[in-house]
Amino acid sequence: MSASAEKSGPGLLIGGERRPARSGRFSAVLDPATNRPITTVPSGGKDDVDDAVEAARKAFESPDWRGMDPAKRGRILLAIGQQVRDHADELARIESQNVGKPLKEAKVDISFVSRGFEYFAGLADKIQGYTIPVPGARFDYTLREPLGVTAHIAPWNYPLLLACRGIAPALAAGNTVVLKPATLTPLSSLRFGELVAAAGLPPGVLNVVTGPGREVGEALARHPGVDSVTFTGSTETGKELLKAVADRVVPATMELGGKNTQIVLPDARLDRALTGILYGAFQNSGQMCWAGSRVVVHEEVAPTLLAKLKEKAASLRLGPGLNEGTQMGPLVSRDHMQNVLSAIEEGRSAGAKLLTGGGPAEEPELREGNFVRPTIFEDPPEAARVAREEVFGPVLTVWDFKDIDEAITRANDTPYGLSAGLWTQNVGKAHTIARRLQTGMVSVNEYPVTFPQVPFLGWKQSGLGQEQGLDAILFYTHVKNVLVNLE
Repeated sequence: MSASAEKSGPGLLIGGERRPARSGRFSAVLDPATNRPITTVPSGGKDDVDDAVEAARKAFESPDWRGMDPAKRGRILLAIGQQVRDHADELARIESQNVGKPLKEAKVDISFVSRGFEYFAGLADKIQGYTIPVPGARFDYTLREPLGVTAHIAPWNYPLLLACRGIAPALAAGNTVVLKPATLTPLSSLRFGELVAAAGLPPGVLNVVTGPGREVGEALARHPGVDSVTFTGSTETGKELLKAVADRVVPATMELGGKNTQIVLPDARLDRALTGILYGAFQNSGQMCWAGSRVVVHEEVAPTLLAKLKEKAASLRLGPGLNEGTQMGPLVSRDHMQNVLSAIEEGRSAGAKLLTGGGPAEEPELREGNFVRPTIFEDPPEAARVAREEVFGPVLTVWDFKDIDEAITRANDTPYGLSAGLWTQNVGKAHTIARRLQTGMVSVNEYPVTFPQVPFLGWKQSGLGQEQGLDAILFYTHVKNVLVNLE
């Protein structure tokens, strides 16, 4: 959808300046609760990517950034975190309306952004090499140096949080950034671009280019001036980007899909498990890579847990994210809604027992939006799409089990390996089972949960590389070895 510049929201951020796309095109950003336009943003393309990468390269080579005392760089990141805190309510409202998620959830997301910048601010002056003993009269040491210009291709489900999860360590290491927000949800990233300038970040260190993924995202992945690519999104898109990145042999972090299982043992505290399962399945309307969309529960407690899950899911209050009392918002777009409804219908056709939900919301005030009722299937066939594929919607599948080997086999029987949940009061069993699960993350007695200082990573087709924690900042540096003959 095109629109005039007079009706547009914030422009592209390139070299510290706001500007329209070179093509002059704009695209509408819709409210998923109504499918009405919120505003329009520039629809950038390859020429805009060229400009942004050039601006980022110039900033990287400038002594104002590359020669900056790392401690000062850390103070700028701390100031960015404070800017996010100071504007937390505004940013949360932007995300709530643009994505559709309840305002309460959006506030948690924005808080994570500020905490992430505070964490990586503290690491900025602690990136160091080491000395290595070698034979003879020689001195050997390593240095860690920034990669250069880093590209960040963000998803639409947690727009600012997942963008900044990579931006914060990239900046702490001394890199410069080109961010491509998701086409559907660019508004918080554009506002964030204004806040970093107020925090003292030099012009060109952070650039934001909105536009279609096929144009902007691919142009970034293939650009000869980009030194690394960080992507969060679907496994299919990640594979295509890896092919593009492989041609240039540059580092890439890919945080991709998941089909995550929660295991409920008979000794679990069912009240806590119930809360974690509901939140893990229906938070952000199930639109998250680590959604706990599969549950395997011991047969002794399955009837009790399933009855409570059905009751609680059916009673969740649907509505626009900004409405007080909303517990679950709409899906992000009409197309995505139709895809989720198609998966649900396929599940019913395959013979899965529908416990609740199973279709769009029918209330008159919700019909214009992309609302799907929380859906629970019992014992779906393993080949069913809802059982094996990432539906990325409010769809939960449940099976019971007799012994733990059966539960672990089902949990591991997926091409993904992102996250798993485990509910038990037996500490020994928790540690033993955690070791057997083929996932990058395991949460025991709460789900989902993470912190800026702990790794976020997936195995198998859930991705490559690691977000968050100390290793994330190491990704954004080269190691250089220096050997000196002292004779």
